[in-house]
Amino acid sequence: MPMKSPGVPAMVPILAVIVLHCLACSNSATTKEAAVDSPVRGSYAWDKQFLRQHTGETVELRSADSMSRVLLSAQYQGRVMTSTATGDTGISFGWINYNLIASGEKRRQFNPVGGEERFWMGPEGGQYSIYFKPGDSFNIGHWQVPAFIDTISWKTEKADEESAIFSTDASLQNFSGTPLSVHIERAIHLLSRNSLRGILHSDISNGLSFVGFQTENKVTNTGKDAWKKETGLLSVWLLGMFTPGPETGVVIPFVPGPKSASLITSNYFGTVPPQRLQVTDSIVYFVCDGKYRSKIGISPKIAKPIAAAFDFKKNVLTVVIPEIARDSAYVNSKWEIQKEPYRGDVINSYNDGPLADGSQMGPFFEIESSSPALALPANGTALYRQTTCHFQGDYEKLRALAQQLLGVQLEELRKRLHS
Repeated sequence: MPMKSPGVPAMVPILAVIVLHCLACSNSATTKEAAVDSPVRGSYAWDKQFLRQHTGETVELRSADSMSRVLLSAQYQGRVMTSTATGDTGISFGWINYNLIASGEKRRQFNPVGGEERFWMGPEGGQYSIYFKPGDSFNIGHWQVPAFIDTISWKTEKADEESAIFSTDASLQNFSGTPLSVHIERAIHLLSRNSLRGILHSDISNGLSFVGFQTENKVTNTGKDAWKKETGLLSVWLLGMFTPGPETGVVIPFVPGPKSASLITSNYFGTVPPQRLQVTDSIVYFVCDGKYRSKIGISPKIAKPIAAAFDFKKNVLTVVIPEIARDSAYVNSKWEIQKEPYRGDVINSYNDGPLADGSQMGPFFEIESSSPALALPANGTALYRQTTCHFQGDYEKLRALAQQLLGVQLEELRKRLHS
């Protein structure tokens, strides 16, 4: 029988200590990892984890301190899905349709997956619509979102922590039968404090957290014929989807004048009740609680290059800055044969609500903008930019910023939300 080494008994307690220490380290690491991998619903980390689990390629832009973050999706046409101003644990600003995305379903007419800025093209309705086939009636049963802005993934041309570029090509036909071919290149840039300050022409208080991004949307006519008014023009249409609430309202300032009221469209889906839409001589106040389907539009003749929303529950100011060409033609998206197909809106806001059958896409609300109608020659290119930013923090500093940017007192908005 081999003799026992006298050192073995002495090593047993030492080994036990080592094993217990390793187990403790393992448990500690597991606990820490679980905490990171179990984000709170409604946070940016939750949405990022969800999208990476249920969708294809995602791209994340982030600031040097990792506080400002923007999440993009190639699968959803270079869409800005969401963003945050305070890192992974911060509020996720974009509305996301979790049920639809998780189901893997592709709906025939439209897939409202969400996202706080998606690329679409106009016009939606009228004789030059690209959402209705020639001869169809303008009703929801015939409405069809083109696949290249709904279900087809775009190519990622470039991606780093500061910017990303996506692209696609498409061929389509408008309601009048005009064939159209287009190449689209969409760049998204994360904005620094200095860049955002320059765009806003306003300082950002150190007491406020923020995230901002600018998109550059380049459209090229790749067909052999020029795009003409007589056969139908396209436009860039950018739509941001956000989470509604009982304490959320949209504010859109406009240029006052004796005819300004006639240049605000509010009957897209019937008359909006007065408690939901209030218009002063220079400000539109619009309730965005996701409980009543309604839409408003502002003509480029009176629009200012800004629209905003404030959520009093979350204490978040959202600002959208489109480009406006006041004397240019804009496509008309009303669902009818139009007398004036190039007298459309530049800024819109939509509040989701139940349809006639009780179903509902959201709830969400939108702030939208459009480029001028694009009269492009063959191989001609147009560029349309928009900036979106969110601020959160001290209410008094948010109030001061809203007053400076919009000429609006937040308390006035709060009062009108409850009138």
